[in-house]
Amino acid sequence: MSSSENAPGEGQARIERLVEVVHHQGPDEVVARLEVEQNSLIVDVLARANPALADEILWTFGDERRQAILDAAPTTQRDQWSKNHGYPEDSVGRLMDPPIGVMTPELTVAQTIERLRQVVKKALVTYGWVVDGQGKLVGVIVFRELLFAGPDQKLSELMLERPFFLTPELSLTDAMKAALQRHFPAYPVCDAEGRLLGIVRGQTLFEQQAFELSAQAGAMVGVEKEERLATPWLRSLRFRHPWLQLNLLTAFIAAAVVGLFEDTLGKLVVLAVFLPVLAGQSGNTGCQALAVSLRGITLGEVGEGGAGRIVAKEALLGFLNGILVGITAGLGMYAYARMQGSATPHLLALTVMLAMIASCTVSGIAGSTIPMALRRAGADPATASSIFLTTATDVVSMGMFLSLANLLVL
Repeated sequence: MSSSENAPGEGQARIERLVEVVHHQGPDEVVARLEVEQNSLIVDVLARANPALADEILWTFGDERRQAILDAAPTTQRDQWSKNHGYPEDSVGRLMDPPIGVMTPELTVAQTIERLRQVVKKALVTYGWVVDGQGKLVGVIVFRELLFAGPDQKLSELMLERPFFLTPELSLTDAMKAALQRHFPAYPVCDAEGRLLGIVRGQTLFEQQAFELSAQAGAMVGVEKEERLATPWLRSLRFRHPWLQLNLLTAFIAAAVVGLFEDTLGKLVVLAVFLPVLAGQSGNTGCQALAVSLRGITLGEVGEGGAGRIVAKEALLGFLNGILVGITAGLGMYAYARMQGSATPHLLALTVMLAMIASCTVSGIAGSTIPMALRRAGADPATASSIFLTTATDVVSMGMFLSLANLLVL
């Protein structure tokens, strides 16, 4: 923790306000707000933020200003920030805080308490981390043990040996699974040789997971996860507008499919009434499959060979739902065609039913395939997936409907 911990109350209030800015605005807005502040104050603000946010903000600054901020930070904090940035995004390595309360096994209880007495004045200490001469984590001290131990007992007699630890390359999803089974307030992070690299607080893990989940719904329709409620309208426009242009382009593709069957629609105007019904129903079917697939990917439920089973299941569900809603839609078309005096209401009803079955089946396949295809391509599975899904369902549902009408009715 930096020297500003002992600043007057007014300075502390200023830091707290800036910490709120960090947690509620995007990185660019935060950097714009912090540009006018002293480097030492920026260090204090970032040290209190979620480490993943601190990393994102720190590397949004220009190279010279970022280096100045790092130079103003205590050595331990500076080294930790630099180390964290070397790990992949959405990994445990990006969430590490400097390890505080590091001890060696030969220390006595009295020596340990004396050292901790100085440390706890500056920072929150949850556990004591016991490391050997090579920096390898060999044990963890729970402070309750110090309370009941004799002053001359050594930590090697009291520590919990072979403690559980996370690795820095571990994904956030896998780390969350481990955390859910243990519920520790803090987790050590060690490399493959067992050397202590940092700690991750349980609160930080859950905060980051909550942020990723909250960003998922927006990503599906092209809203960047950097956008917040406080993001200026012009920046929000730059975030959103390119995706809307893409959505318009895909809508033109669907319109072109309908245009291919202009003669069919001219002869059977009654078909136009059921185009939005078919597109809406198949779109909802695809969105259901998309939501379940994204949830499975987020929770790490899609293992090796699991993708095929997911696609097969969603195709089956789409087919069965297509039959059920297809019967209802077919009856609706039959009744409407009779009211309009059509000579072939039964064929129109059959067309609607078959098109609904085919469209819902394809929509289920598309909804489960798109996020997995995006992930395989190295992109966020949620990124604009709803836009791609809408295009696929519209093209297939309308094209299938009009093709069957052309084949069966005309």
